[in-house]
Amino acid sequence: MNAHLSSDARMPRPWFTPTPDSLWNRFRDKPRMRLASLFHLVWTVYAFGDLAFAKTLEPHWWLVTGISFPVFLVFYVLAYTQSLRLTPWFAAASALLGFAVMDVNASACGCYVIYACAIVGFEGSPRRWLGGTAAILGSFVLVAYLLHDWPPAIIAGLSFIALCVGAINVIYRFNSQRDAELKLSHDEVRRLAAMAERERIGRDLHDLLGHTLSLITLKLELSRRLLDRDEVAARREMEEAEQVARHALAEVRSAVTGIRASGLAAELASARLLLNASMVGFEYTSELPVLPERIESELALVLREAITNVHRHAQASTAEAHVAIEGRTLVLTVTDDGKGGVGGEGNGICGMRERVRKLGGSIGFESVRAQGTRVRIAIPLMPADRLAAPPRGELSTDAGFAP
Repeated sequence: MNAHLSSDARMPRPWFTPTPDSLWNRFRDKPRMRLASLFHLVWTVYAFGDLAFAKTLEPHWWLVTGISFPVFLVFYVLAYTQSLRLTPWFAAASALLGFAVMDVNASACGCYVIYACAIVGFEGSPRRWLGGTAAILGSFVLVAYLLHDWPPAIIAGLSFIALCVGAINVIYRFNSQRDAELKLSHDEVRRLAAMAERERIGRDLHDLLGHTLSLITLKLELSRRLLDRDEVAARREMEEAEQVARHALAEVRSAVTGIRASGLAAELASARLLLNASMVGFEYTSELPVLPERIESELALVLREAITNVHRHAQASTAEAHVAIEGRTLVLTVTDDGKGGVGGEGNGICGMRERVRKLGGSIGFESVRAQGTRVRIAIPLMPADRLAAPPRGELSTDAGFAP
């Protein structure tokens, strides 16, 4: 068994199997990006540009193109599926392939050189891309101008296109890397917050139950000792222990309700984190009394769905959320300056309607194409909902982006 496992471990990995640190593997959660990487091959049609633009084809044009084009495709696939550390080598191989066919197929030469500069940008390091692009284009200028006497205008045009394509790639990869790092920092903040919350819950439960359970134990022990000597005193101790237990049970239920509840303040802060990570400016203010759990938890979930819709579908640059009490009604409004034009209702909006309807409230949408969307939720408050609850005050006002 061990020998079999060791022999399997030594088996070579197929060349076109994506490595863990390949660009293709980085897109495993982004199927659209994988399709885009394949769609980019559409520009290889320019490798056959001589068929349309050249008056006559060079000798052996079909043979050279028929061999070089599949070889280039191999380099391109390997650049996506192999380690990003190897991309400069695949870029250099594509450029050398272009230099090799320069005399026979000028269009293929330019195509392979442009793709070489694009491949250099796969890694996302601006410094390495700049060095690799300078080496490729410098070699291309020397070979094309000095050895093959290409017109300077054509050399300059191809070099400019290659530079632009490579710059777009490196900018995109660099931004993707920063987004990934930002997501990791957000995940770390959430993890630390969850850890701190667990520690707080542990301390609260210890403080809440430690003394109470000790007192109950003491009274029950005392009642057991008094049972044979003084039944009245024993009964009194047991009644007091029962009262203490009922009081502790009520406190535990209150604490668990507070733990389960998803507060509006926490949801607004989470919304700010989500939208700012998407470069959407978010401003929110809230002035309301402390609400019962039946309203606050449901309203927080409605707010979460509304913010999720802004994040996924609105394509907005700014958004606002306001919570206020107007007379005997609690009003939550969420607005954005996105594309608007909301038509059909999906599962998210249907869920929002059901939650608001359960609270006896109403929800309305105003969505004008190219003018954004406004969601207004109104929840009627009962007298008990407005009793003896000091206002929270203004929670936050933030129109900036996350740093």
